Amino acid sequence: MFGTSDSPSADLEQHAISAPLDRHARLSTENAPKPGAQCSTCMLRHICMASNLDETDIVRLNSVVKNWKMVRQGQALYRAGDPFQSIYALRSGSIKTVLSHPSGRECVSGFFLPGETLGLDGISTEVHTCDAIALEDSAVCVIPFHLLEALCREVKSLQQQVHKMMSAEIVRETGQMMLLGNLTAEQRVAAFLLNISRRLQRRGYSPTCFTLRMTREDIGSYLGMTLETASRTLSRFQQEGLIRVQGKQIELLDLEALDLR
Repeated sequence: MFGTSDSPSADLEQHAISAPLDRHARLSTENAPKPGAQCSTCMLRHICMASNLDETDIVRLNSVVKNWKMVRQGQALYRAGDPFQSIYALRSGSIKTVLSHPSGRECVSGFFLPGETLGLDGISTEVHTCDAIALEDSAVCVIPFHLLEALCREVKSLQQQVHKMMSAEIVRETGQMMLLGNLTAEQRVAAFLLNISRRLQRRGYSPTCFTLRMTREDIGSYLGMTLETASRTLSRFQQEGLIRVQGKQIELLDLEALDLR
C-alpha cells in the first residue's frame, strides 16, 4: 500500500518462491485467480465487506469470495469497456482508477488502499467505465457480483454493507467534485494529504509518515492541476514547515495547519 504492505496470505508467499517460469507463462499464472481467500482470517475484515457480519455469515461470504489474484505494478486489473463480472476487494498494495476522454486525455479519478472495493463503476451498464492500474504489486479478492447479489438476498447485514459501499462511492465522487470546484490549489493538496492520512490511520498505520506510490503527475491529474502546480505546492508546504518531503516519502509535521489551509 502507501509505504506499507500486508502479506496477502501464505498462498502468496508460496507463489513468490515457486520455481521460475518463462515470462509469458509467469504473467499468465500471476493474473489468473488463485484459491485461498478467506474473509474469516483476513486482517482487513474490520474495514472491508465482512465488517458487520457475524461468524456464520462470514462463512457464507467465504463461499463467494473464493479467489484472489495478483496485479503487478503498472498492469491493469480491468480496463474501460471490459465486461463487468466481479467487484474486487483490495488486500494489499494500491491501485489508481483512470478515466479517458474521447479526445485521448486521461484523468486519474481515484486512489484505492487495502480494504477498499473496486469495480462498482460497472454495475449500472455491465461494462467498466475506467481503467484500474496497480501503483505497486497488489493483491485483490475476486467477488463475482451475481453470487454476491444472491447472497445479499439471504443475508440482510451483507446487503446493508453493500449499500453502504455504494453510498460511500457516491459520497467520494461528490467530495471530489467539491474539491475540484471550490478549493484553491493549496487547499486541494492539503485535503488530499489529510485524506490519505486518515485512511492509513484507520488501517493501523502511521497517519503522519507514509510513502505516496503515485507520481506527482497522478496527484496533479486527480486534483485538477498541472504537475508543476502540484510539485510547487508540496515544496511550499515543506518550506513553511508543514511537511517534510524526500522523494515519495512524506511526513506531515503540522496536521492542524494543513487542515486550516
